[in-house]
Amino acid sequence: MVKAPAARRPASPLRRGWTTGACATAAATAAYTALLTGEFPEPVAITLPKGETPAFALATEEFRDGAAVAGVIKDAGDDPDVTHGALIKAEVEPGEPGSGVIFRAGPGVGTVTREGLPLAVGEPAINPMPRKMIASAIAGVAAAHGGSGDVPPDVVVTVSVEDGEKLAAKTWNPRLGIVGGISILGTTGIVVPYSCAAWIESIQRGIDVARAAGEPIVAGCTGKTSEDRTQALLRLPDYAMVDMGDFAGGMLKYLRAHPVPRVVIGGGFAKIAKLAQGHLDLHSGRSQVDPGWLADLAGSLGAGDQTSAAIRAANTGARALEIADTAGLALADAVAAKARETARDTLGDATIEVSILIYDRRGELRGRSDD
Repeated sequence: MVKAPAARRPASPLRRGWTTGACATAAATAAYTALLTGEFPEPVAITLPKGETPAFALATEEFRDGAAVAGVIKDAGDDPDVTHGALIKAEVEPGEPGSGVIFRAGPGVGTVTREGLPLAVGEPAINPMPRKMIASAIAGVAAAHGGSGDVPPDVVVTVSVEDGEKLAAKTWNPRLGIVGGISILGTTGIVVPYSCAAWIESIQRGIDVARAAGEPIVAGCTGKTSEDRTQALLRLPDYAMVDMGDFAGGMLKYLRAHPVPRVVIGGGFAKIAKLAQGHLDLHSGRSQVDPGWLADLAGSLGAGDQTSAAIRAANTGARALEIADTAGLALADAVAAKARETARDTLGDATIEVSILIYDRRGELRGRSDD
């Protein structure tokens, strides 16, 4: 049976959504309730780690061979989440006596194949907090129907995601060594629209995987072009490449406490210019290229008054670079050197070599600075 997805929430300017972990918890709660009572709750309510109690409509309900299966459509709210609209199912069946709650990866949920993640190699990619949420919900259902809430029931919970393997190709999972599907994630159960936290957490997990593999170099890049060029230039494995995006500060601060021998930062001229100016968040809404700063830097390279004035009046970083090129100034190298100083300051006492690579829009290497 398929029904329209829904979940009750208070109105807000940007709608919050529910993590895959929250959806899997709701599905497992409904399936285990049906296994005990013969009826699926509609809607199914769960309690999130911070006390919120959302209720979810079920998209699928099914009994099969001594097991119950329920599914929930993920609603990510107004966040551009790759799993928005995905059907997340949980199958619950009795387990071996004394086994407690056992988790398995169904179709569309990945399996961990590389060390460095918070799960052992071979485990289904259901993160620790979603596991805790599901186990707690299962215990709560058991207690509500005459069991003990203190001792987890002996059940097997298999989580699956429709088209999860295709969705995973759009995530970092292949790079992190998670194969076969997506991960079941979430620490609070709530997706905050356009949250920086999820991206930074992914950066941290990428660094963890590289460290666990003994990789001496981690490369963080601002976009696809700079990533492709940096990987080709340094011949790095996929797991050494960190999709830093705009979060240079998030990557560098994590490396400060979890160092590797060398970090490389690659990006376009404008993004790296903002890092050179001292900005650690490179998003266009939170930092801007200062043409006056670029003009002063060009002046230190010997730019004449006319060139400096033209750079100061430039409407984009790319235009400033064109003007510097015409004047024969190595502005990109100078920006890279300043960006390396910012990175070094952010890394503090961590013994990490730093390299900066600057590319133009065609992907040509235009500036570089190394320790």
